[in-house]
Amino acid sequence: MSNAAFTPPAGPVAGCALCEAAGGRVLFENASLRVIHAQEAGFPAFYRVVWRAHAREFTDLSRAERVHCLDAVAAVESALRAHLAPTKVNVATLGNAVPHLHWHVIARFDWDSHFPSPVWAGASREAPADRLSAVEARLPALERELLAQLGALPST
Repeated sequence: MSNAAFTPPAGPVAGCALCEAAGGRVLFENASLRVIHAQEAGFPAFYRVVWRAHAREFTDLSRAERVHCLDAVAAVESALRAHLAPTKVNVATLGNAVPHLHWHVIARFDWDSHFPSPVWAGASREAPADRLSAVEARLPALERELLAQLGALPST
């Protein structure tokens, strides 16, 4: 279930980046979704919850699937808050560039390179290397707890 090699769901959509590849380092995977560490430069605590089946919109999912998806998003947010005490956690689902349902869950800090602007905006400063390293050092414990939370979620 965790740290497994990414296996695309049956019937992936050709040309869809999230059907054809994991989208980052896979932390957790079940039949419905995967949680990945996005490994975005300058944002060490940037995770994504990716719905396995190719769905464009949240309302394409059944009620039970929506609950399962949001429970996973909430588990990621909860782990980020508990282990990192960020200034804010950004949660977003856009799908403009990759029309495959996925949620960005990003710990933000008032010292990060883009704060208070979105991570997709231009940088307004350089993030202090020591603070980035401190966040990275906390990720293993965060991810152990997150795996436990995600593994305890009821499946759909």
